Parts: sequence; structure tokens; C-alpha cells
Amino acid sequence: MTQTAHTSTSPGKQMLSEQVYAHLRDAIMRGEYAPGHALKPQDLAKEQGVSLAVVREALVRVVGEGLADRLPNRGFAVPAFSDRRWQEITEARITIEPVVLRMSVERGDVDWEARVRAAHHRLARTPAYVPEEGEYYSSAWSEAHRVFHRTLLEGCGNPVLLETVDRLWTASELARRWSAHRNPDRDGVDEHRRLEEAALARDAETAAEVLAQHLTQTAAGLTAPPA
Repeated sequence: MTQTAHTSTSPGKQMLSEQVYAHLRDAIMRGEYAPGHALKPQDLAKEQGVSLAVVREALVRVVGEGLADRLPNRGFAVPAFSDRRWQEITEARITIEPVVLRMSVERGDVDWEARVRAAHHRLARTPAYVPEEGEYYSSAWSEAHRVFHRTLLEGCGNPVLLETVDRLWTASELARRWSAHRNPDRDGVDEHRRLEEAALARDAETAAEVLAQHLTQTAAGLTAPPA
């Protein structure tokens, strides 16, 4: 009897790849690799004590999330501040998210109002920075921030639009952290409070305007000189 060859990745290799991926993702998010920094598979394999194949598999995943670039004939690197993608992602978000927020304000029910208030409360009470996670947003704050923005838009009741919003959010996470790091004096707390107030006041126009300004500030923070 002829046996069929197995081409799937072994559980051990999958586990190692997951570990290296998590390490790379967290390191990039924490700013351990500067914008434009080359991610050399050979060096990473030696550092992590794994094979080149495991490292390359992890790097492909990081590239897929927009946290690194695959450069023709030059390997992998962290994106640069000047990368046009950040402005393009912001343009897409400013085009889509204020429209979805208007729909959410108009359609959201009392349960949606309660979720918005709870999500904003958690965001306001979660420290944005903790010493053990370095100079960038903490993972807890980042998740609370994501949940708040996602909850604001969930009242639209359109899962297709929300899927689009989710993809854009993931793609812009790195730029969001860089922008805040370069502009530490920005009052994001006030911006989020104004968003919550306008949404719960059922003022769709103001809520959409505040959100567009909020998104524009993040993009502007990448091109402005560091504070």
C-alpha cells in the first residue's frame, strides 16, 4: 500500500513559530525595533534558538498584519514613519468610520448605550503606560482602546462594515503607537470623552466630526517632528 506524504507543519514547529511570531509582534509594538529596522532571519533564528524556516514563517505572519514589510531582494524590515500606507489607511478610516458612527448613533439601542458607557469607563480607568511594558501603550490600554472604538460603531448593526473597520484597525495599530510616542502631550482622554458624550447625546453629526478629527490627529502625529 502506498502511503500518502504528510506536508502539514508539525505541532512542534507550529508552536515554535507561534512563539517567535508573538515575540516579534510584541517587540515591534513596544518599539524595540525602530521604524525601518531590518529584521534579519539569520539573526532572529540565532537569537531565538530556532530554525530559519520557523523564523520565516513567523515573519510572513507579521508582514500579513502590516507590522513589517517584505522587501524585494532585501529581506524583511519594520515599516518606516514615512511609509505612504499610514496616510492611505487614515484616509480609508476617515472615509468609512464617521459614516458608520453616524449609523450607530442613529440605530443603537439602550443596550448599545450601556456598552459604550462601560467601554469608555474601562478605557478611562486603564493606565496607558506601565513601566514593565516600556514607553509605548500598554497591552491592557490598547485592548480597552480597541473595544471602546469598536463598541461605538457596533450600533450600526452591519457586520460587513464592522469587518472592514476591524481590518483597518489592525493595520493602523503600529502607526497609532508611534504617533502617541512622538506626541506625548496630545489629550486623547478629552478626545475619547467627547466621542462618548456626542454618541450618547445622539448627536450623530458632532460624533462623526470628533471622530474624523481624532483620526486626523493620529496621522498628523507621524509627520510632525517629535515633541
